[in-house]
Amino acid sequence: MPMPDDHGHTIWLLAGVRTPFVGVDGPFAARDSLSLSVPVVQAMAAEANGPIDFAVWGAVAVNLAYANLAREIWLDSKLDPHVPTFTTIMQCSTSMVGVFEATAVLGQQRAALAMVGGVESMSRVQIGLEQNLSVWLRRMSQARSAADRLSVLRKLRPSDIRLFVPAVKNRVTGRSMGEHTEDMAKDWNIGRTEQDELALQGHQRATAAQDRGFFADLIVPLDGVDKDHFPRRDTSMEKLGKLKPVFDRTSGRGTLTAGNSSPLTDGAAAIWVATEEGAARLPAALPRVLLIDFEILRSAIRSPRPARGF
Repeated sequence: MPMPDDHGHTIWLLAGVRTPFVGVDGPFAARDSLSLSVPVVQAMAAEANGPIDFAVWGAVAVNLAYANLAREIWLDSKLDPHVPTFTTIMQCSTSMVGVFEATAVLGQQRAALAMVGGVESMSRVQIGLEQNLSVWLRRMSQARSAADRLSVLRKLRPSDIRLFVPAVKNRVTGRSMGEHTEDMAKDWNIGRTEQDELALQGHQRATAAQDRGFFADLIVPLDGVDKDHFPRRDTSMEKLGKLKPVFDRTSGRGTLTAGNSSPLTDGAAAIWVATEEGAARLPAALPRVLLIDFEILRSAIRSPRPARGF
């Protein structure tokens, strides 16, 4: 029996399912975050022998048509509309923070079973209008007379006629995650060889797991795809070593390459968070671990560089 925490609560994390993860503009290019998530949510819901008390879902790239992605996914999945669902965002930590948020609610003993997940459709990131043009179009559509429309038309400036193309960068620093990670690698003295060795180990373990069917019950096949596309069977330290740095190309100290960095992907994944009561609503054979504690810490690194993004 697991030991409860100081408040008498026991929280379990139970295995969920996911789509395969594929590259941008690949097999899932026609699917947005909604349609990527629905098959995962439906597969998860089919496992529950009892009510799901609430759901948390997240994505970094938001959709212009709706704000609460979790709610839209839940309704498109044709599940009980009375179940509360909310969206969370914390960049690459989004799903992990969703688990923490679910844990906090379950810890109050007002719910027993939560579905938590995350999704990203980098192939379907939307391009918007520059803010002034967006406001101008709204005011033009609200004009009630020809005189009103003419008045609004006169306020449009050529410099306002622009598209807003989201960049994979932090708004405050203007730098990408890879650039910030280069800072971290330098601060922590993580060398190129160490990174390449870890990348190679990841490829080797992933392909070995594919070969022995480890992912068979964890992946929901979608659009004829049932395997992750990224593990490379033919990679080696020699091949990784030939790749040039992509985020720091000028200092001579860059270490992050296309081979040892995370790719941009399309895919969705989910996990169960449950009390003892909630876990009893799921299959007994479902792999699970006891959540002992969690904490979100501020960085202990002291550096003269600007504040980190992401």
